[in-house]
Amino acid sequence: MPGRDRRKYRPNIARLAANPGQRFCRQIPVHPHPNPATIPGMFRPCIDLHEGKVKQIVGGTLGGAGLRTNFVSEQPAAWFAKQYRRDGLRGGHVIQLGTGNEAAAQAALAAYPGGLQLGGGVNAQNARDWLDAGASHVIVTSWVFREGRVDWARLGELVRNIGRDRLVLDLSCRLRAGKYFVVTDRWQKFTELEVTAPTLQEFAAHCAEFLVHAVDVEGLCHGIDSELVEKLGAWTPLPLTYAGGAKSMADLAAVTQLGHGKVDLTIGSALDIFGGQGVTYAECLEFNRRQAANRPE
Repeated sequence: MPGRDRRKYRPNIARLAANPGQRFCRQIPVHPHPNPATIPGMFRPCIDLHEGKVKQIVGGTLGGAGLRTNFVSEQPAAWFAKQYRRDGLRGGHVIQLGTGNEAAAQAALAAYPGGLQLGGGVNAQNARDWLDAGASHVIVTSWVFREGRVDWARLGELVRNIGRDRLVLDLSCRLRAGKYFVVTDRWQKFTELEVTAPTLQEFAAHCAEFLVHAVDVEGLCHGIDSELVEKLGAWTPLPLTYAGGAKSMADLAAVTQLGHGKVDLTIGSALDIFGGQGVTYAECLEFNRRQAANRPE
């Protein structure tokens, strides 16, 4: 950042995690973070952290005794962030799945400042520090819900602290009685909030983007939830990233078509850099290049 010596300040993420109630009053640096959703239907990268390591986990088993892990990387989080930076992939996310991931998350953000969003354990007290650590946006779910309902006071506090343009709301959901409901706390607790067009319209006034994991298919590599993708594409007034179930390049093309060019896709367990066999990282880069070349003027 021009005019600032970054060596003089490193956000104390360990202190932040140990003292979640403490406020930090440093000014948020403004990183350039172009909006990938200006290009219809893009691949967005991810770094999922669990116990300090990059992993791919079956979403529905997270937080339970029957945790199923598809992949554990020998490479640190920063290695993936450097690849994404080298290849110009922006708008991806780093998600902390539980505690013990702060150092790895901080290293990833430092490796690609302004290029990645950060989610997991974010609240109004620590959001500024994560932005100062290099996140382009912070991603929030559980903290804005209390006893299964939206806590509008908390959401308002968060927006006042960092501004809606640096906030992504995670509305990851599961199917119940034929409807999609937002789930929190490692995707184990159902809220009373149904994902609908009015829901997205109402939340759009408070954030810059949406992130939606289809938890029931997350990590299974059995294909995307086509019904959900189509609904999200019809409903969302903001850039939206969908994750869950992708197993092939056909799924990336399907999300682009079903989402009417308004939904981007994150591919996890099927991707070769995460031990998968369905999709290569190189194919995703080429897909993005084609999309960028064909975008409307």
